[in-house]
Amino acid sequence: MRVTVPESTWRELARRLAEDIDAVGKMHTPEWRAAVQEIPRHVFVPRYYTDDQQGRSRRWTLHEPKDPDSVRRWLELVYSRTTLVTQVANFADRGTQAAVSSATKPDLMIRMLETLDVTDGMRVREIGTGTGYNAALLSHRLGAANVYSVDVDPHLIDNARDRLTWLGYTVATLAAVDGIAGLPEHAPYDRIIATCALFAVPAAWINQLHPDGLALVHIEGPLGAGNLLALRHVAPDTVQGRFLPWWGCFMRRRATAGPNVGTPRPRRTNAAPATRTTAVDPAQLDGGARFPFLAQLHLPHGVFRSMRRREPPPGTTAPSPPSPDSAPRTGRGPRSPANRTPKPDTVCARPGPRRCGRTSRAHGNSGPTSASRSGTSSGSPPPPPGTPSGSGARTARAGPYPSPSTSQNPLPPQRAKASP
Repeated sequence: MRVTVPESTWRELARRLAEDIDAVGKMHTPEWRAAVQEIPRHVFVPRYYTDDQQGRSRRWTLHEPKDPDSVRRWLELVYSRTTLVTQVANFADRGTQAAVSSATKPDLMIRMLETLDVTDGMRVREIGTGTGYNAALLSHRLGAANVYSVDVDPHLIDNARDRLTWLGYTVATLAAVDGIAGLPEHAPYDRIIATCALFAVPAAWINQLHPDGLALVHIEGPLGAGNLLALRHVAPDTVQGRFLPWWGCFMRRRATAGPNVGTPRPRRTNAAPATRTTAVDPAQLDGGARFPFLAQLHLPHGVFRSMRRREPPPGTTAPSPPSPDSAPRTGRGPRSPANRTPKPDTVCARPGPRRCGRTSRAHGNSGPTSASRSGTSSGSPPPPPGTPSGSGARTARAGPYPSPSTSQNPLPPQRAKASP
């Protein structure tokens, strides 16, 4: 059911949203300001979910605008700098639900779109259509004929197409496909933007990017530490760039759509556990500005992290849980080691690994990679151990993307020598 909102009402709310984004310093171009003011965001977010977390049983409650109070609350959230979860799935074999799609914070999307540094007539490919709001922003700025958007979920694509059509935008391509393969039939693209987290830069994206084109992707490793990376197509089969000086993250990419997400818990073996002690607080894996990012570069293939909290003996009093302000944090917010479900898209002010860069080439990995001690993105999941080079950048070769189990211009790149 589509709630009818008077035009005067949503236009005033959209104007306030644009002013709010501008006031916090995350919008600098009149073209994107006009797009925010002219597009009714409530059309793309007709309902949303809120998180009802009870211990390890995480559930989500659906909210739909029905009465005046719920409509007012809905509009307040839609026209605010807030991420709203729009689709959930059952987390396989966990007894919980996971957010799998959301309406990203508008200020984060505008900041990313300005980083793309588009000009009239450019062709943009988007991976992760979601609600379709970002495709609408791109269509307003560049014309719908220059926008190519894909999502793995046919249901999301159908809804996005209906919303865009209702507003008069006939996007060049809206396809329900796995975005890893790209859209070779429409290549090359001047810009590529991905609203999902990846372990590596797919070779197809490099090959489908126009010379001197720009790709904006979120690269993270198996510990979930990473950042947005702006990559310029500097040579055949090669992109190079740096992590952005501000931080944002997205849900991990899904290879398939459906009511379930994730994989069942691994079964325990009869092998004797290997144990060692460390002076490093395990909470550092869930917090700290750089440690998780560096640690994941050295994880052996197939290794993941899991922590289990022992129950206190009968008759004892368990310590009180830490307050939200004192709990270990990552960029995705407070994270319980016992419940690592995907988090909605978000952004925060914590600095990411911005003093390092990356070069990726669209052919197979021919050997180890060279990484600086300041930290870089991972190559393919999980990455081989890096060796210090002191170069401040990383060179890696991006082979075939592994199938998972189920205006602020970027900083100039800094080249690094590839190891033999």
